[in-house]
Amino acid sequence: MTILHLDSGLFVDQSVSRKLSKDIVAQLNRDDSHQVVYRDLVTNPIAHLDAAALSPDEPIAAELIAELKQADIIVIGAPMYNFTIPSQLKAWLDRVLKAGVTFEYTEQGPRGLLQGKTVYLASGRGGVYSEGEAASMDFQESYLKTALAFIGITDVHVIRAEGVAMGDEPRQQALNAAEQAIAEI
Repeated sequence: MTILHLDSGLFVDQSVSRKLSKDIVAQLNRDDSHQVVYRDLVTNPIAHLDAAALSPDEPIAAELIAELKQADIIVIGAPMYNFTIPSQLKAWLDRVLKAGVTFEYTEQGPRGLLQGKTVYLASGRGGVYSEGEAASMDFQESYLKTALAFIGITDVHVIRAEGVAMGDEPRQQALNAAEQAIAEI
C-alpha cells in the first residue's frame, strides 16, 4: 500500500496539523509495510493557478495526479486559516481536480474517477468551528470533503484539534482528544 502524506501548515516547527498528520502516518504505517510519499506544500510550494497551469500537459499537474492515483491512503495536514485552507493546499487541489483525468462530466453530471481511496484529514484550528454559531464559518473541512468527493474520494476521516489558540488547557485537551482518535485508527 502507498500513503500520500501532504502538509500545508505554514508554521513548520509549531504546526498542530503537521504534528497530527505525522502521527497519523506513523499509526497507519506502524509495521513499516507501506510506501510513504511525502509532499510539503509549504517548503516546496506549487505555483498558484494561472492560465498556463490549465494546459493539458502541465508537468507538475501530471506528477501530482500520478502521486494521488498511486496512493491507497492520503493523509492531509490541513490547518484552518481565515475559515478555509491554506492557499498552498488550494494550489495542489487546483492541479489534481482535472476534467477527464480525476473527474468527468456526464449527462448525469460530474463523476469522480478516483474511487477506493481513504483520506485522513489532520485538521488544526485555533477556535472551535465544529459546533455552535461558528460552525457556519467552516470552509476548511467542508471544502476539502466536497473537493475530494468531486473526484470520487468519499471515505474521509477527520482527526481534529480545535480550540488550540484558546489557552493552555483547551489546547492540551484538543491535542489529547486528537491523539486518542489517532490511536484508534
